[in-house]
Amino acid sequence: MALVSPTVLAISAVCFLVVAVYKFIIFPAFLSPLSKVPNAHFTSSIAPFWILWKRFQMTGNRTIHEAHQKHGPIVRLAPTELSINCVDGGIRTVYAGGFEKHAWYPRVFGAFGTISMFSMVASRPHSIRKRMMSNIYSKSYLQTSTQLSAVSRKILFQRLFRILEHHVKAVDQVEVHELNNAITMDFVTAYIFGLSAATNFLEDTTTRKQWLDAYQSRKPFEFYHQEVPNLVAWAEKLKLPLIPSWCKKANDDMENWGLELCDKAEEHLSTADIESQPTVYKQLKMSMIKQLGLKNEKAVPEHMSNQLRMDIACELYDQLTAGHETSAVALTYLYWELSRNPELQRELRKELRGLSPSINFPIHSETVPNLPSPKDIDALPLLNAVITETLRLHAPIPGLQPRVTPSPMSSLGGYHQIPPNTRVNAQAYSLHRNLDVFPEPELWLPKRWLKPGDSPEMENMKRWFWAFGSGGRMCVGSNFALQEMKLVVAAIYSNYTTTIVDDDGIEAIDAYTVRPTSNRLVLEFHRADI
Repeated sequence: MALVSPTVLAISAVCFLVVAVYKFIIFPAFLSPLSKVPNAHFTSSIAPFWILWKRFQMTGNRTIHEAHQKHGPIVRLAPTELSINCVDGGIRTVYAGGFEKHAWYPRVFGAFGTISMFSMVASRPHSIRKRMMSNIYSKSYLQTSTQLSAVSRKILFQRLFRILEHHVKAVDQVEVHELNNAITMDFVTAYIFGLSAATNFLEDTTTRKQWLDAYQSRKPFEFYHQEVPNLVAWAEKLKLPLIPSWCKKANDDMENWGLELCDKAEEHLSTADIESQPTVYKQLKMSMIKQLGLKNEKAVPEHMSNQLRMDIACELYDQLTAGHETSAVALTYLYWELSRNPELQRELRKELRGLSPSINFPIHSETVPNLPSPKDIDALPLLNAVITETLRLHAPIPGLQPRVTPSPMSSLGGYHQIPPNTRVNAQAYSLHRNLDVFPEPELWLPKRWLKPGDSPEMENMKRWFWAFGSGGRMCVGSNFALQEMKLVVAAIYSNYTTTIVDDDGIEAIDAYTVRPTSNRLVLEFHRADI
């Protein structure tokens, strides 16, 4: 057999090297349309390792924000990844312009072997799924829902107030972050599955702690699925313990728990008990059956019934996990900020006590009293300002929202001919810290939101406010979250004052979804003066 001459081998090696240098260095760094975009780091044009390392270290949000402060509204994070921090030519183009989601979403947020509305990459299937539930998550529906009203009264008066009153009488300290996770989980599961099938994390502290520990334990490993899925696949093939086995067990346990909630809700589909009606579960199931072109559940073929069950479970599992976690984080930081501002507490309490009927505890009859109209609570200007400013400065999801540029070319932030399949992200963390829009952006200043609604300043702040995203794929549960949080804050600060006992570690972790670094906030509750 003839041997290849050393000369031919040398020429081949040189050609390979030349092609590699051109493809991986010269073109991306100097010839690609993206080469005109400022680099966040000197290696950004030729390799993704710098930004991957920052994300692995959980410093991604702050690092990207620093890059925007230095280089402007658009920066290059990696050879095919951009970050934008502007409205016009930025989030308006990307998120209201139909850019599809990145594969980042289903890699992280899938469950039960399928995907939810939130993690669907393409816009069309997302729109179909969203139409199934947009009505029951609309502001008008939520504000007039008799089921949600009954649930709210029971959770507040028969659970939350009794717990807080116990601590007040005992002059005891309250770790409110875990308590907030309990409040929000009880609310969201009660609306989705009905109160009889829902959690009672407020009172069942053992189950609550076990579930929250399992849920949080997986967080440090999300990076691998999000950013380096090929590494995960290779690790599995080589049987390397990149992601520990107990993490998979935690996922399996929570999926089984989610299925149990669905099965319990199924038992109450025809209940006449208002508070036990599984509002979201029922609506979603009926809509999915209709989408299959069938009249009712009995018409679902056996080979399709299990997939239907998994699709429903996945969708609702996503809603209850995201819904409880984000609202709990917001409430924790709201209590913290109010506890540092006793004068604002007093102003808010004065506003809240103007509600009719007022939210008072203890109650002096066995009948659970009515609550003020959600419309009346929603109309309170200072309460709205406190909630909005908390969501601005302490956005529960401050991290990136990846999209993919469409074919043939796009224009972003004043740069043109951006090629298709470029990953482009925006993050609330940076949008909410624009000095020109939010003066003193690192300060919690609720009264900035009390300017006249038609003022240029207010209009501009609303355009840059991104706690729930924007466009057709903004958070479907935003109205539920706002109504729930406003009600809880109104209930607590109508009756109690809060002071800080221990806020060590209150600084937020740097991640897609945040929480206090210490995962706790300890307050003391006292009866407010009547």
